[in-house]
Amino acid sequence: MFAVIRTGGKQYRVSKDDVIAVESLAGAPGDAVTLDDVLMVGEDGKAPDVGAPRLEKAAVLAEVVEQTRGDKIIVFKKQKRKGYRRKAGHRQNLTLLRITGISLDGKKPAAKPKAKAAPEKAEKPAAKAEAESSAKAETKGKADKAKTEAPQAKAKSEPKGEAKPKADAKTEAKSESKAKDETKAKGEAKAKTEAKAKGKSEASKPAAKKPAAKAAKDAAPNASDEPKE
Repeated sequence: MFAVIRTGGKQYRVSKDDVIAVESLAGAPGDAVTLDDVLMVGEDGKAPDVGAPRLEKAAVLAEVVEQTRGDKIIVFKKQKRKGYRRKAGHRQNLTLLRITGISLDGKKPAAKPKAKAAPEKAEKPAAKAEAESSAKAETKGKADKAKTEAPQAKAKSEPKGEAKPKADAKTEAKSESKAKDETKAKGEAKAKTEAKAKGKSEASKPAAKKPAAKAAKDAAPNASDEPKE
């Protein structure tokens, strides 16, 4: 069966499963389109049905394949003896349609059940099992890697742990030497202060008193010192 349709100011002879390029129509790839401007419908071995000017109930069903553009054409304009020249390019917007059926009463044919539905469902569990196995393998690999890296990290960290006692011994030696210097300085300062205090106390003591007898003897004039007559 074939049909003659009109769209975009042009006529096309189409049959089922034909792919044609028509003037741009609204629709995304995969959308269904109904072309109801049918001029004639014919079948092999039978007289065609011709519309006046079109068949009222007939329709052609199609599916949008893609939105595209035609080949580039050159538009050139010129006027003699005027120095007027214009050159432009143009690409027409087109829509590719695949004819899915021809209906004489305008009704869409009943949709056939999809045969690929069962295999898809069967494929999904397999894909799920593959994803689970790959996830398990990844987790196992990460665990093995962590196990191998843990001893290395421990071995690297051990020398640092040993370095700490050395630093502690150093600081202890420094603190001991500092304490010794402080005690020495304190002892010297104490000795100096004690010596100074001792000197001051000795200077402040009064002269020792002589015995009374000795003082009287010293006071009495000596007989030998008297003048002789």
